[in-house]
Amino acid sequence: MKNISAVIFALAIVSAAYFLGSAYIKRANPPQIISVTGLGNENFTSDLIVWEGQFSANNTVLKSAFDQLNNDKDIVKSYLVSKGIDANSIIFNSVQTTELRDNKYEAGNYVGSIFRGYQLTQALKLESQDVALIESVSREITELLNEGVQFNSFPPRYYYTKLADLKIEMISKATEDARIRAEKIAENAGSNLGDLVSAKMGVFQITGQNSGEDYSWGGVYNTASKNKTASITMKLDYKVD
Repeated sequence: MKNISAVIFALAIVSAAYFLGSAYIKRANPPQIISVTGLGNENFTSDLIVWEGQFSANNTVLKSAFDQLNNDKDIVKSYLVSKGIDANSIIFNSVQTTELRDNKYEAGNYVGSIFRGYQLTQALKLESQDVALIESVSREITELLNEGVQFNSFPPRYYYTKLADLKIEMISKATEDARIRAEKIAENAGSNLGDLVSAKMGVFQITGQNSGEDYSWGGVYNTASKNKTASITMKLDYKVD
């Protein structure tokens, strides 16, 4: 019985030594990993434009100001339709009313305000895939000044409706770029590239072409340029055999 116990105890010591030794070897010789970052970018032209503007009317009588604004609205709408824009695509926002006052001072002290009248403002918005047409209208809209309309045009914003497909294509390019880099590093080190361990996507960026815009950790989404460059990075970790 004592001999059997001694044998079991000896086997336990041998097993423990084996597993401890194996664990030490694994810690001392961790798997070799190559980490690489690949880049995918693509130039594209926006296929959707959004343009906004506003016009206003001033009068000391609120109703008169409102009547003038409605008259200007008809002029603006007729002008846009004459340029080839579908009347149903013109979105007019609600009228904003502002009471205009001048501050009054006596001996350097504020004593109240003087009523100057009302200013009524109405904004409009156009969204179209006919980018060239809206661009042209946004540049020529100052012609309305000749008809007495105080129109203020804002810079157009440019978007791309196939961005999801473009992003998938760019991820594929970035992944392939990273894999080629990893293969070259392994080859130069006299090793073979093993299995992919992990893959992480970086920030998706859209900048204007030749704009000199800086990249951001949170991502850049340019809407000011019609011609843009989209880019994305992929970080891959490979085992090395």
